[in-house]
Amino acid sequence: MSQSLQFIGALLVLASCLPARLGRLAPAATPRLWLRFVGASLITMDAFAEQQWGFLLLGGACALYALSGLVDWARGRPAPGREPA
Repeated sequence: MSQSLQFIGALLVLASCLPARLGRLAPAATPRLWLRFVGASLITMDAFAEQQWGFLLLGGACALYALSGLVDWARGRPAPGREPA
């Protein structure tokens, strides 16, 4: 179970990078933030359960960064590079 959660989380984080690389979404686009937040949260939860502190720090920081962008979006404050909703 642990490996599959890490794999799914990693795929979601990586999938958040592809649209920006291809020029299809801005780096701070809301769909990218959701993919990154969910993927990093999965990695963080699994790292906590497995006591993998380095991955906990990395995944947690990535999840918090994405969450801060989502909170800004929810408050109606678009980040630079993101069009207003």
